[in-house]
Amino acid sequence: MGEHPIKALQILNHSMALLFLILACALWGLSFPLMKALNLEQASRMPEASSVFLSSWLQCARFLCASVLLLPFVLRRNAISKGEFFQGLQLAFWGGLAMWLQADALAYTDASTSAFLTQAYCVILPLWACLRHHKAPGSRVVVATSFVIVGCAILSGFRWGKMQMGRGEIETLLAAFLFTFQILTLENPKYQNNRGIPVTMMMFGGIALLFVPITWLVAPSFDACIQAGASLQSMTLVLALALPCSAGAYLLMNIWQRKVSATEAGLIYTSEPVFTAAYVLFMPAMLGAFIGAVYPNESFTLSLGIGGGFILLANGLMQWKRSPHLAPLA
Repeated sequence: MGEHPIKALQILNHSMALLFLILACALWGLSFPLMKALNLEQASRMPEASSVFLSSWLQCARFLCASVLLLPFVLRRNAISKGEFFQGLQLAFWGGLAMWLQADALAYTDASTSAFLTQAYCVILPLWACLRHHKAPGSRVVVATSFVIVGCAILSGFRWGKMQMGRGEIETLLAAFLFTFQILTLENPKYQNNRGIPVTMMMFGGIALLFVPITWLVAPSFDACIQAGASLQSMTLVLALALPCSAGAYLLMNIWQRKVSATEAGLIYTSEPVFTAAYVLFMPAMLGAFIGAVYPNESFTLSLGIGGGFILLANGLMQWKRSPHLAPLA
């Protein structure tokens, strides 16, 4: 008799975990159109500012806000351990550089394309493992890598006659490569006892500190650092990126991921670009009206469907019956 309530509770917890992890992916997916809208808003007010400066400024503002939001959760617990401190800083380095490239890339490519290309890290990771262990990749890795290459080529509009990809696509793929090292840091066995919330707060704070000198160096002037956030639209978008897209998504992941199987978690995380592809069908026009700039909705094209489908298929193939990888910040 007593087994039935326990089993019912397990099923309920499992269902809630699936729901909240899908919600985390939905929140991550929001970051792509939000970042592009912020870039458009700031560029219209500051035509002299480079995309490198604006993306650097965003890292400081977004993750400073996110770290402050998580601070009360950390203060209620025990002090941050040495391992949590150093893991957070390592994550800040790899994740911060990756998200910097990702934010700059959105000035040169569509949000949906960037979201799908970012998922290439799911295939880069096992390729890196093969290289590190001096082993030839298995058939699964070879097939999945082929799918990613084809998908990236279709999404970027790559043409053999031109033999080039755009700046946005190249930077996004470089970001995916850096996200690989972020994931390796997350999965390092020596950090297995670290708590997720303190590590995440250290990561957020580390990213903000990392980009303070970078922002200063690439800023056209000191006033530009103030002007970048000197509008209601700019600060609203930064808060949206810091709260639901960063702190909210990671809190959901840290709490609920342990309640699902490895296969389920890995497959759920590949839904992020699908959410982005849906958002950009209607959100850009709404965001454009809010920021007072032209930001047209994207349309579902054959290249987006086929290219994104190849990447999702590759991710599903690599995640099947494997340990889950924690998804990077978007």
